[in-house]
Amino acid sequence: MTKAMGAAMRRIQAGNVLSAFGLGFTVPYLYVYVAQVRDLGAGAAGAVLAVFAMAALVVLPFTGRAIDRRGPLPVLVGAALLAAAGALGMGLANSVATVVGAAALLGAGTAVMQPALATMIVWCSSPGTRTRAFAMQFFLQNLGLGVGGLIGGQLVDASRPGSFLLLFSIEAAMFLVLAGIAATVTMPRSPSLGQTPRGERTKGGLRALLAHRAMVQLCVLGFVLFFACYGQFESGLAAYGTEAAGIEPSALGMALAANTAVIVAAQFLVLRFVERRRRTRVIAWVGLIWAVAWLIAGYAGLGHGSQAMATAAFIATYGLFGLGEAMLSPTVAPLVADLAPESMVGQYNSAFALVKQLALAVGPAVGGPMGASLHGPYIVTFVLFSLGITLLALRLGRKLTPAQDHPYLVATTRVVARHEPERVVEAAA
Repeated sequence: MTKAMGAAMRRIQAGNVLSAFGLGFTVPYLYVYVAQVRDLGAGAAGAVLAVFAMAALVVLPFTGRAIDRRGPLPVLVGAALLAAAGALGMGLANSVATVVGAAALLGAGTAVMQPALATMIVWCSSPGTRTRAFAMQFFLQNLGLGVGGLIGGQLVDASRPGSFLLLFSIEAAMFLVLAGIAATVTMPRSPSLGQTPRGERTKGGLRALLAHRAMVQLCVLGFVLFFACYGQFESGLAAYGTEAAGIEPSALGMALAANTAVIVAAQFLVLRFVERRRRTRVIAWVGLIWAVAWLIAGYAGLGHGSQAMATAAFIATYGLFGLGEAMLSPTVAPLVADLAPESMVGQYNSAFALVKQLALAVGPAVGGPMGASLHGPYIVTFVLFSLGITLLALRLGRKLTPAQDHPYLVATTRVVARHEPERVVEAAA
């Protein structure tokens, strides 16, 4: 990686942690803010959360083409400005119409940031450095969300609406700083801008992506991954823990903290293990780890141990999910980038972000009612989903080239091959 690319990467990662920090400030408190502080009721709060998610589903189908045509930098700056307007609007809103409108702006802006940042990381990395770059992105995202949520929790006061205006103002400021940092990044020129023949561009788009069987399989796998994990954290698994296992709300906070702590502690410890193995095998291992996590959750809710044992088991469940997430972050996102043609990196990243958003929308809708009332079937269902991750990953591995599935081995083999003639000459001498 050149010095210019390294400097660009550092600024991109700084922007990444700032955006996560801003979101951590406010997202956990959106429901309380709308329903209680602004006294708009639970229905309005639910509508805000739904609009926040739906806005992402509306804009993501158009984001990839804009990134590939204009570059990720102007798209990121525009998204950051949009999100800043939404955050400030949310802090000032006092009616259902204004909070819903602000949520739409905030949701759309933050959704577009994800594929734009991912494409910038691809442009500023090589296949050999991409795994670590995406691992760093995930690490910083979780660190920013955790620190933002912790500080936001200390500042917020439901009896003082002004404290929420302060939170949303800080969030808006973080997005503006992100836009400022992004504007100073000098991106390397990509073949996707101005260098692709017009005939090839017309072949791109959704049709070309759907014709790419490996990418379609990866999207299916991604949907199951996000549905079975992230889509259950704050809905089905939380409902199951409180209803079946009798977990206290404070213990849920401890479980989420354990999840973040495992990610932060394990991210770079597992990196060497991950990058030396086939990506699909790593994803298969994640499926098995999560199957064990769901079985432990089953023990917490369906077993007959003490309350302390149930709480410990529930916290261990979230910790194992965190271990799996740490293994996925340097695996899945680089795989999306390596599958994408050079002129369609933005569209591939946006398509995968759209799949993730769909899973996060469907997951709570399915898992919430099941976790609250159908305790046994809920655990069995998600154990099977986790095992399905393993099977889908192994099947995907058959569609990938060695460079896509095991880039570390390919890079090592090339280095050995490059040095082999020198050894032959030394032996002859």
